[in-house]
Amino acid sequence: MSSQNLPQSPVPPVEGGEPRKPRVAVVFGGRSSEHGVSVVTAGAVLGAIDREKYDVLPIGITGEGRWALAVDEPARMAITDRAMPTVESLAESLEGSVVLPFDPSVREVVYTEPGSVPKALGEVDVVFPMLHGPYGEDGTLQGLLELSGTPYVGAGVLASAVGQDKEYMKRIFTSFGLAVGPYLVIRPREWEQDPDAARRRIADFAGDHGWPLFVKPARGGSSVGISKVDGFDGLDEAIAEARRHDPKFLIESLVQGREIECGVLEFEDGPRASVPAEIPPVTDHAYYDFEAKYIDSASGLVPAPLTPEETAEVQRLAVAAFEATSCEGLVRADFFLTDDGFVINEINTMPGFTPISMYPQMWEKSGVGYAELVDRLIQAALRRSTGLR
Repeated sequence: MSSQNLPQSPVPPVEGGEPRKPRVAVVFGGRSSEHGVSVVTAGAVLGAIDREKYDVLPIGITGEGRWALAVDEPARMAITDRAMPTVESLAESLEGSVVLPFDPSVREVVYTEPGSVPKALGEVDVVFPMLHGPYGEDGTLQGLLELSGTPYVGAGVLASAVGQDKEYMKRIFTSFGLAVGPYLVIRPREWEQDPDAARRRIADFAGDHGWPLFVKPARGGSSVGISKVDGFDGLDEAIAEARRHDPKFLIESLVQGREIECGVLEFEDGPRASVPAEIPPVTDHAYYDFEAKYIDSASGLVPAPLTPEETAEVQRLAVAAFEATSCEGLVRADFFLTDDGFVINEINTMPGFTPISMYPQMWEKSGVGYAELVDRLIQAALRRSTGLR
């Protein structure tokens, strides 16, 4: 489907008698451990946005949380020599800060620097938040944008928070009848006040479900902080690694099955599912971890070699997960295909979004190319109001 046939957003205010182009603020980086992944993703999106159709304002958030005006140079935002880029290396200056308005009647963004008069950067019509992990993908940025009355791409506050917290995500899935794998939640107070009791709970869980187990930060992504453990010897080290990213962590059993992913995109008539993909077993890594995904670029099979019935079922379940969590815009839903059917692992409300990432690849094979995918998401956000909906 050509992007020229998309329903267009309302015409922006005029400048000098002519309608001006919508202004898109691409926000990336952030305080989470997925900072570098966010920068790489934003670089791909900045390179794909149609500059004849949109004005673009790149805004990077440093690891300490400063909002900086970033250079508009997508080529500098790629992985180089296995090293992730940072906002600090892309900021025009780290002395000042970009400030969004908190008055819904004002759309003008300003740049402030100590000892200088604030500089107006112009109005922003829509924000494309390319943040991954806490402090951005978890509803915090979405809440800020709701307060300011600024439209934005992707899930709202609730869906973003649920999509980030694996415990509550699983609780919602099960309440809507979606099958999830066995898991155990260890909360911060439980581990801090009585770690031996927590270890006994984990031992009972291992007795019921066997080894290996996966230890995961409850609110993280991109496989950061996840460890696969084959026994008690490596458990405390894995817990320490998970808690380095989140004081709440999950213990999950190994689900025997094929790893299947499916993209969901919101069209004018509602959400639709892409062709699914399969992540084949990786040979150089213990599992599909961070390095396999981003550094070594392990790729999946698109479309997945499934029967027509299996394809239809995973597409149905992906849309059901999208609806169950009240998502908007886009989602990547991850499943295991077991002997008993599909088990949902998680959803990602802002999945990896480079052209080689699985979500864009699945939509490419479904007839929606990368540039059109970016355009669709921006247009949908421009049409959507903030507030209760």
